[in-house]
Amino acid sequence: MQTQWLRVGVFVAAMSAAGSFLISTARGEEGERNLPKVSNPTWKAECSSCHMLYHPGLLPERSWTRIMGTLDRHFGENATLDPAAREEITRFLVDHSAERQQNRRSIRINQSIKSNETPLRISTTRYFLARHDEVPEAIFQYKSVGSAANCVACHQGADQGDFSESKVRIPR
Repeated sequence: MQTQWLRVGVFVAAMSAAGSFLISTARGEEGERNLPKVSNPTWKAECSSCHMLYHPGLLPERSWTRIMGTLDRHFGENATLDPAAREEITRFLVDHSAERQQNRRSIRINQSIKSNETPLRISTTRYFLARHDEVPEAIFQYKSVGSAANCVACHQGADQGDFSESKVRIPR
């Protein structure tokens, strides 16, 4: 009888360990909320010279392709790059775009965009709008914020892909 209980105990322990493994694997597949750290020296140098670095996982491939294909009129500016730099950055953005990420934030962003849509601004995605629905429009107009495009004004870790709510600080 004791041997039988020992076997049951071993079985329960094994199943518990297997369950923990499956849960952690499932979480790993879904990914964390923070975007994974990615880097490319050309992307960093060229894009951060004018604005914060937007993580590639915030938009789908088609958006990055369109943005990079219209740099001569990039949100009212001429941000033209030499062809090699443009191709390198485009490839980097596409390789790390929302549909190619396994983290929860990128997956949800991608799911919020209809297949016939090609948003050029993260701030126009349904995901962004839903996550910021409680933020009064006036806050985006604060001088210290400027617009919804200035993620780092409120999300202290945005430039590293960290949009944790616990790190949000709304400036005055």
